[in-house]
Amino acid sequence: VSVMLSAFSNKAQQCEVWGYRPCLWKMVLVGMGAVCSGGLLLLLLYWLPEWGVKGTCTHTSLRDARTLLLRTTDEFRQWFRAKVHVMLAPGRKPFDSFNLQSTAQLPNGDGDHGVSAEEHHGKFAQRQPAQIHYFTHHSTKYYWNDETHNFELGLEDVNVSCASVHSDHSSGLSKMLQDYRRLFFGENEIAVRVPSLFKLLIKEVLNPFYIFQLFSVILWSAEDYYYYATAIVFMSVISIATSLYTIKKQYVMLHDMVAAHSVVRVSVCRGNKDIEEAMSTELVPGDVVIIPVNGMIMPCDAVLIHGTCIVNESMLTGESVPVTKTSLPSLGEEAARRYNMEEHKRYTLFCGTHVIQTRFYTGELVKAVVVRTGFSTEKGHLVRSILYPKPTDFKLYRDAYLFLLCLVGVAGIGFIYTIVLSIMNKVPAKTIIIESLDIITITVPPALPAAMTAGIVYAQRRLKRVGIFCISPQRINMCGQLNLVCFDKTGTLTEDGLDLWGIQRIEDGSFSPPESEAAKESLVNSAFVACMATCHSLTKIEGELSGDPLDLKMFSATGWILEEPTEEETALHNPIMPTVVRPPKHAIPEANYGNSDCLYILLVSFAPQSCEIGIVRQFPFSSALQRMSVVVRRLGERHMDAYLKGAPEIVANLCKQHTVPQSFTETLETYTRQGFRVIALAHRQLESKLSWHKVQSLSRDLIETNMEFLGLIIMQNKIKQETAGVLCELRKANIRTLMVTGDNMLTAISVARDCGMVRAHEKVIIADAVPPKDFQSASITWHYTENPAQVINLEEGMYDKKQTLQEQSYHFAVSGRAFAVITEHFPHLVQKLVLRATVFARMAPDQKTQLVEVLQSIDYTVGMCGDGANDCGALKRAHSGISLSELEASVASPFTSSTSNISCVPNLIREGRAALITSFCVFKFMALYSIIQYLSVTLLYSILSNLGDFQFLFIDIAIILIIAFTMSLNPAWKDLVWRRPPSSLISGPLLCSVLTQILTCLVFQVLAFLLVRQQSWYEIWTPQSDACNVSSSSLSHSQNTTSPHDHKNIRNYENTTLFYVSSFQYLAVAIVFSKGKPFRQPIYKNFDESLIVCVPHDWRITLVVIVIVNAAVSFMLEVANDRWGSSFLSWLFCQRNKAPSVRYMHLALELQDDSDWPPRPSTVTYDVDPGGCQQTSLHKE
Repeated sequence: VSVMLSAFSNKAQQCEVWGYRPCLWKMVLVGMGAVCSGGLLLLLLYWLPEWGVKGTCTHTSLRDARTLLLRTTDEFRQWFRAKVHVMLAPGRKPFDSFNLQSTAQLPNGDGDHGVSAEEHHGKFAQRQPAQIHYFTHHSTKYYWNDETHNFELGLEDVNVSCASVHSDHSSGLSKMLQDYRRLFFGENEIAVRVPSLFKLLIKEVLNPFYIFQLFSVILWSAEDYYYYATAIVFMSVISIATSLYTIKKQYVMLHDMVAAHSVVRVSVCRGNKDIEEAMSTELVPGDVVIIPVNGMIMPCDAVLIHGTCIVNESMLTGESVPVTKTSLPSLGEEAARRYNMEEHKRYTLFCGTHVIQTRFYTGELVKAVVVRTGFSTEKGHLVRSILYPKPTDFKLYRDAYLFLLCLVGVAGIGFIYTIVLSIMNKVPAKTIIIESLDIITITVPPALPAAMTAGIVYAQRRLKRVGIFCISPQRINMCGQLNLVCFDKTGTLTEDGLDLWGIQRIEDGSFSPPESEAAKESLVNSAFVACMATCHSLTKIEGELSGDPLDLKMFSATGWILEEPTEEETALHNPIMPTVVRPPKHAIPEANYGNSDCLYILLVSFAPQSCEIGIVRQFPFSSALQRMSVVVRRLGERHMDAYLKGAPEIVANLCKQHTVPQSFTETLETYTRQGFRVIALAHRQLESKLSWHKVQSLSRDLIETNMEFLGLIIMQNKIKQETAGVLCELRKANIRTLMVTGDNMLTAISVARDCGMVRAHEKVIIADAVPPKDFQSASITWHYTENPAQVINLEEGMYDKKQTLQEQSYHFAVSGRAFAVITEHFPHLVQKLVLRATVFARMAPDQKTQLVEVLQSIDYTVGMCGDGANDCGALKRAHSGISLSELEASVASPFTSSTSNISCVPNLIREGRAALITSFCVFKFMALYSIIQYLSVTLLYSILSNLGDFQFLFIDIAIILIIAFTMSLNPAWKDLVWRRPPSSLISGPLLCSVLTQILTCLVFQVLAFLLVRQQSWYEIWTPQSDACNVSSSSLSHSQNTTSPHDHKNIRNYENTTLFYVSSFQYLAVAIVFSKGKPFRQPIYKNFDESLIVCVPHDWRITLVVIVIVNAAVSFMLEVANDRWGSSFLSWLFCQRNKAPSVRYMHLALELQDDSDWPPRPSTVTYDVDPGGCQQTSLHKE
């Protein structure tokens, strides 16, 4: 039975698992087979792990398995083998809470089967140790679970509520319990072990290609082709050395990056208020660590239970702005929820992130409970994704293997032909074996991988010159096939920073006129400016204000000053020192801080007129809640106030309805349609009886309710000047563009119109989906937005089938909430929707990744361009991810641009197309080279001759390698054209091109071979022959024998003729296949005789004519194939009306004939059947 196992919590890689145990008779048979095959069988079992396991083991249950066979369930279906280990422990689960004092000593872990039971028996006088089966796969341990009869992740999060984290886990673990848990969780270390050069060498040399090279070299040496064999060995050694150097360097870089801060000293709570120093490698989930005042690099994932931290998370998110982390709620509705790292990330400190500084009150230490260690942490997952990347799935590479198989098939024909011919001519058996095997080495070109890699290396170098850095070179070819690019909005399409355009306050229940200045003296005492000055997460780091760019703009617009207590003040007087903001004209005397003994005195010791405000508590911004709030106290006042800012729709819902102006919706739409980013503010006066300590434990839900609406802040987000031009260029190149943003829907639609993603005449349909509620099924309402360019008569014009395609064009716009509902309740509509959706607003980071996967499922080749802040998942998942952030998080993206605008996207696609065409050209050329050489050798075999050592050397080194490497030098074409390069080697036109060139070369080689034998001066060549200087009348026609020194019969007229003709054929096909426009620059921009017998002058001229005619025919056939090949093949095989092979085009054709799509204005689509099988469309009344 195969069992599914999840390899990493919510970022799951799924595997199927089969259990096996060793089988003696199978192992004996394999051993005998290995000896008989000279070790080849062992190599085969090494390359195919599933055969290796099935060939030496028998199937058994997972419980009794000693070896496991794993297969991934994704499209790659990769096989892995894993060994099952046994561990002895006093309990079966890491979170068992039995009394460990009864155990004399804990065993120290691993042992293979049958080793450790008796060895450890003395250590368990009172408790029988449990045998725990586990295996390790991709640096993650899986433990056997007797209840589920499956291997499970042993490192799952503690399944507890937020409140119980405080009540049950805040005191820390005893040393004994920590040691017990370490048996399961291991050392808290992300260990990137750098393999030895010997290990890397063995792994590299056992590559099938190098084994084939070794076979070829032995064969050539047996034929006395020592020079050629030496040259190939020399090339292989250089190739292996370069590869080893690169791999070793990457391992060392990753090891150094991970090891830099992985082992530190930490303070750990041991219960009963004992604190001891320990190494971070000893930490286990459940330990309580103390975060020092001056911060630290986090060695694990931990959740804050006391205090506040300011953290730089750029290593994980790419966002350089420090974020504020607060303690996990212990009361209220949120505290009752189960702790989830993704949901509660604003309370979680992640491994590898830098805690810059901490805030603590009334002498409380800043404490955090460890939740994950080692490779289970966020940083561990990032490192694992680098160590064990998914294979690159690209049609070119799959087709390359098929193409090589075709060449092997051709070689097989030559193999049989050689054997039959040699037997007929009574050739010795040794010669038959060597020459027939030699045909195989000729047909499969040894220089193919090096030549294929050259094009990618050159493309990588050209990308570097334009400021694009690549950590996954194989993906450059993929960029040539991109037909859809998703763009983040803020910082990618638009400028990173926001400018304050103006504010619009509420006066007497309605909006006052917009004002451009917030720093007026008349507004100093207003609640609106107080909210702007306090509702943020800014902090001072080394005297500089730091925080979210939006917060910085908003705060600087007020002109106020922010002051934070210093470490000395906090430590000396131990008061609760708040962050204070004040207007510049009302400076607070410094002496007042020093004389204050507690917060109460600090806050009431000034005159009531004072405008100073102390920030008592912060509820940080949450992208899920789309808001943030603070609790403050104005100096001199007894009560506290709450201020809130966030998305206008959210804030309005949290306010008393009578305080929200009636014109709120219209005013908001007016601004968002013009592309402004709008933030709403609200205020609430809290009860006087609320004390400082009570506020610290209140949940935000109790604070953020019954607010009074204050007004709107209008921020301007300017479009980058390069954006519109680049998007226009991509549209002309038939590349679809989407916007995926976390911003407001109408703002996103406005920006999409302004930058040309949605054109003036095109309609936008907003799909607004609502989940099922109170016996109401899920529904989608389709809203048609107003077109600013023209007035649309929806009823008459929209469904007129005579309209042109351009007039009918429309775009869908979907919010993150609607996307989640449609994915869950309307799965049948998802693909229809994404086919024409252009704007995705309010999208969470994981939804961006989900969208990329949906687009890939309908056969789009997807590019993703983002600034790295919240796009890491999507950048990784896309076929080609381009990060505009040069921070450490760019390790998540295959490409990183040093220019912070999207002009890098067309550059990357141009280079990708050039590299892809280069790969096709080189592949075709190398295939033709091997076939041309194969034809020459086959013809020469018919007269029991062959090419000589130096001839092979000259062809392969002087002609082929130079051509193969210079073919790749063509730079990319300057414009992006509408046509995309082919994606498959196994396509009609491409195969037609190769076959016509093979036939042309065959015809002209056979012609030259037969013509030379018809010449009047022709004779079977001997060392005495001199066709150049002796007239034909005096030539001897006697049947002279060949020289005894030339036992291979290499020196003859046929050999020389075919050598000349084939040498020029290589050059001809190289020029013919070196495509220039429209994907690459022309080839002319690249400019960076002992075995030959003498032939008469007139025959040399004949050969030149043959070569020129051959080249001309090759060229004309290739041009004809490019122009008319596809249409001729379609006509020939009656495939004119063939359905498109890619799903998105097939879907587009279906929807053209669907009269109910797109849905009509103000239509509601209901999910009638809970299974999502039916849908109905009803008009709203």
